[in-house]
Amino acid sequence: MKVSYYIILILVGLAIGGCSILPFGNSNPSARNPGSTSTTTNLEYFSDAFAEDEGGFVVASFDGQTPGPNQIFVQGGRAVLGTYEEDVFFTHDNVERTVTVQSFYLDQTEIANIHWLEYLFYIKRDSSEAFYQSALPDTTVWDKELAYNTPYVSNYLRYPGFRYYPVVGISWNQAADYCRWRTEAVNKQKAIEYYGEDYVDGDLPPIESGVYLPEFRLPTEAEWEYAAYGQVGNQFLDENQTQRRLYPWDGRTIRSSKSGSVGKFQANFKRGRGDYAGIAGALNDAGFVTTSIYEYAPNDFGLYNMAGNVNEWVFDIYRPLNFQDMEDLNPIRKSGFLDDEEDYDYENFNSMISNASRVYKGGSWADGAMWLSPGTRRFLDQDSAAATIGFRCATTALGTATASN
Repeated sequence: MKVSYYIILILVGLAIGGCSILPFGNSNPSARNPGSTSTTTNLEYFSDAFAEDEGGFVVASFDGQTPGPNQIFVQGGRAVLGTYEEDVFFTHDNVERTVTVQSFYLDQTEIANIHWLEYLFYIKRDSSEAFYQSALPDTTVWDKELAYNTPYVSNYLRYPGFRYYPVVGISWNQAADYCRWRTEAVNKQKAIEYYGEDYVDGDLPPIESGVYLPEFRLPTEAEWEYAAYGQVGNQFLDENQTQRRLYPWDGRTIRSSKSGSVGKFQANFKRGRGDYAGIAGALNDAGFVTTSIYEYAPNDFGLYNMAGNVNEWVFDIYRPLNFQDMEDLNPIRKSGFLDDEEDYDYENFNSMISNASRVYKGGSWADGAMWLSPGTRRFLDQDSAAATIGFRCATTALGTATASN
């Protein structure tokens, strides 16, 4: 009884002393609950419904940022990025370093053929013929003089059986164009829903409405690598992690140790010379070339195929010393700053590195197991394409960096 009496006295004292944070809740305004009046002027806020009549300052209702279609929230944080295994090729171009990556959203899967066909349909209707032609994948990436891959050249993109296989033959430039188109397409649909019958073609909700989504874009190399490791699944007490991962899953091998799938490969890759899938009746890695974007279990962020199936374009320009010339918060290389392309003598064919060299990551159906580690990296000119490279899109998480906003 005495204990309860003293607790009441303490709470009353805190209230009289001006403390606004009590154990029973926090009444401070927030993005979702800004209150009905300004905390600096006491002027009234108005909702959309009354703004036109009252002529006051509008504070739209906001329930948190909406993920883009097919996107997963990736909570940011501190991470050790870089190669976590022996550097077989002695490139030393991704040395371990500690960085912080802010929260963002990432496509749950790679962009598939059906998504690219949708894109082609709309730009053929709304864009110039020249742009439509520039958006066509290079299907000849399948063609090899000494291999019978002709069926893939003719059918991989358009045959219904390949609908949910990752689109390939896409250059970095084409992927960037798709991101821009997707931003416009998604936000146009949101505008139609926002304005209803009052929608006029070209209208976009104001930023203050919280309705529109930030731009879709290629993830930065740091974002992609951070998301691929999915270390959130190894959290143990406070800020400790039980182990550092070599792949997007636990363990030192590419085989599963989980009950019901023991010994099964966890990604689609080239197992050895001439061995792309296993033997008939027991095709261990599910595909001779690419396979479904949903084929394997997702990592701890809920992301599929962050190792294997296809490599994926990321935003960054390639430099061997990206790990050295960097910011430690949201690192990205957008240009030749501090590492000019002239130092590599690309023009005289003494190097393959230029400002058009873009990083790709993740390993593919035609790569050995070493490339499945998210810390590995390679590069290709941004106007080039391959049967082993696809992509997925990212968007930035704005404001409060939690899944619930």
